[in-house]
Amino acid sequence: MCGRARCTLRADDVARACNRSNLPTRNIQMDRYRPSYNVSPGANLPVFRRGGGTEGEEAIVHCMKWGLVPSFTKKSEKPDHYKMFNARSESINEKASFRRLVPKNRCLVAVEGFYEWKKDGSKKQPYYIHLKDGRPLVFAALFDSWANSEGEILYTFTILTTSSSSALQWMHVSGNINHRSKHKNFCIDVVTTPNYRMPVILGDKESIDLWLNGSSSSQFNTLLKPYKDSELVWYPVTQAMGKPSFDGPECIKELKNEQKPISKFFSTKVVVKNEEGLSNEPVESNLLQSSKEEPETDDNTGLPSPTGKGLHVPQEEFAQFTNLPKSLKQEPETGSPFQGDHDSKYDVEEATKHPVKRDFEEFSPDSKPMTDIVEKPGPVTKKGKHNKNAGDKQPTLFSYFGKS
Repeated sequence: MCGRARCTLRADDVARACNRSNLPTRNIQMDRYRPSYNVSPGANLPVFRRGGGTEGEEAIVHCMKWGLVPSFTKKSEKPDHYKMFNARSESINEKASFRRLVPKNRCLVAVEGFYEWKKDGSKKQPYYIHLKDGRPLVFAALFDSWANSEGEILYTFTILTTSSSSALQWMHVSGNINHRSKHKNFCIDVVTTPNYRMPVILGDKESIDLWLNGSSSSQFNTLLKPYKDSELVWYPVTQAMGKPSFDGPECIKELKNEQKPISKFFSTKVVVKNEEGLSNEPVESNLLQSSKEEPETDDNTGLPSPTGKGLHVPQEEFAQFTNLPKSLKQEPETGSPFQGDHDSKYDVEEATKHPVKRDFEEFSPDSKPMTDIVEKPGPVTKKGKHNKNAGDKQPTLFSYFGKS
């Protein structure tokens, strides 16, 4: 079918495309015409038809609505332009809506191109189809007039379609359709190809003259065939043109799919930032280089610095640090962490936590230090504490003085 088209032609362009530029042309209701890159049924388009006088005397470019409304339609009925915007060329001599129009109501529709959709699973990709040299396409069509309840006369047209050409079959056929024909004693699976449509394109002056001026229906049968000229080309366009309101030049902008080689999926470069600026080298090369360099540290111990710049500790320096002699290790601080006045209770507790060796000669000669007492750990209870005995008490400061 043909349900979307591009038409930005002027009235004189339409007459020229139909090879009637040498005849006097009369325009009718062309003020209703609005050029658009995305024309859909219900829109007003310029239609080329014969005048009512002697054959060949006058050419008429008449603005009509796309979507045929037969003249026998009820006046009170609301016209539906989507019902007959296409007509099958094989049946125009059979259906009443078209049969009476063939003798005198044949016309031409000129457009720059039309759109077709290719179904890919659940998605549909639109394609813009046009002639390679940019010439307008001329479609075979039929027109009719209808008067509504208010007496207004509306001119409408329909575009004839035929079976799709072999060049466009790939766009319509996504797979064969299996039909099962049942018989009394057996079943047969029949594989057929769907019969998709394309507009009837009149590609030369002879076919245009025959459609406009011919009188025999048998002559028309030779015209209503698929267009097989190699000049017909196409390319994918944006899916946004599926909306009729999207009708600007972006509708015919070609979509170019950038195909990346498979090697790019395995060698992705990541830009990393260092102190000097941005590096354009891959991460792998930066990691190898950083493992060879010495890490930055705040001291000579080889440990990472607080800033996190050191990433590696040499094994020799780490062993040297862990094997330092005990004399070089720092002694614990026994003083109070607070400066100034403090109570004596804190001093007693600190003395028990950090015992200090004292000189026995400073005390009275009557007192004897308890040097024979050796502390032995008692049995461990369930909670991990020693059992307390009378002899397990630790010597205090008062034990060095005699009882008064």
